[in-house]
Amino acid sequence: MYHVYILQSQKDKRTYVGYTGDIRKRLNEHNSGRVKSTKHRIPFRLLLTEQFDNAGEAKRREKWWKSSSGRRKLKEIFDSGHPDRMQVGLEIS
Repeated sequence: MYHVYILQSQKDKRTYVGYTGDIRKRLNEHNSGRVKSTKHRIPFRLLLTEQFDNAGEAKRREKWWKSSSGRRKLKEIFDSGHPDRMQVGLEIS
């Protein structure tokens, strides 16, 4: 099982999109500063997770969230006042 995830930095409010085979381990890596590209932006809040059966599907979805269409959709969700539509199922410690 693979996961696409969107994090929001509590420091600068910007988002980060990624995918992984082990979501809990990856989120821990982000928040502990072990990810070079995000260590200067910790702590993070999990905004969204999506599950996929294989890495190819997850990678395609990650690419879409990083596109202008995906970023627009994320903005629409938050601007609509319904962020509860997002599939958040994990807390980050």
